[in-house]
Amino acid sequence: MMSDPAGTLLSVRGDARLTVAPDYVILASTIKSSRGSKGEAVRAAASELEHLTAGLASLGGVALAASTERHRLTWSAQSATTHAERAHDEQTGRYEPTGQVIATVAVVITARAFGMLDSLSAVLASHEALNVHQVTWQVDWDNPAWPDVRAAAIQAAIRKGRDYAAAVGGSLHHVEHIADVGLLGGDTAHYAATGFAMAAQDSTGGEESGTPSLDPVPQELTATIEARFTASGVALTGH
Repeated sequence: MMSDPAGTLLSVRGDARLTVAPDYVILASTIKSSRGSKGEAVRAAASELEHLTAGLASLGGVALAASTERHRLTWSAQSATTHAERAHDEQTGRYEPTGQVIATVAVVITARAFGMLDSLSAVLASHEALNVHQVTWQVDWDNPAWPDVRAAAIQAAIRKGRDYAAAVGGSLHHVEHIADVGLLGGDTAHYAATGFAMAAQDSTGGEESGTPSLDPVPQELTATIEARFTASGVALTGH
């Protein structure tokens, strides 16, 4: 709270939360093939990827591109690596080469049509070489709920400002500033943005193969703003 010729300045933060349905789900997965040589391992992984994308295409899926970003189902093969397979040797206590080579391909699958999630689970479960290791539910940046939660954060700041003004015998006169967190000065370490969605995740954990649950998880949108008001009629005497 600061004194000003036109009145007393009150600076507050307003916070709001809103739970909404997710817009899409991202499945981070890996195809892994073990063979006697690097070439064989790479060819086997490529064959597994081809069969996987064929299954996704049967559900209406397409490869991710700028023009297909919000398609009902997309996939993207993002990297391929090979390394020598090692296994624990009980005699030496170390992990020794087995003579096999492992090829892995990172695949990211994004689904927006939640009515097909059961069919998608079935396709994924049919590929033993595929490990879905992380499922993340997300909300679009332009989800219609964002304006609502941001407006609620502003209203929360107004209510807080009125409480502060009333505590010193005054009332809010007018709005000086409403800004993203940090633009009015002060600590920005805890609040990095005006709004964000809490992304709920599910993971099969470790290196075990599996298809985790694809039940949509509600998302919490959070908005935080900073506001500065002028309060009139402030009188500390008697308060």
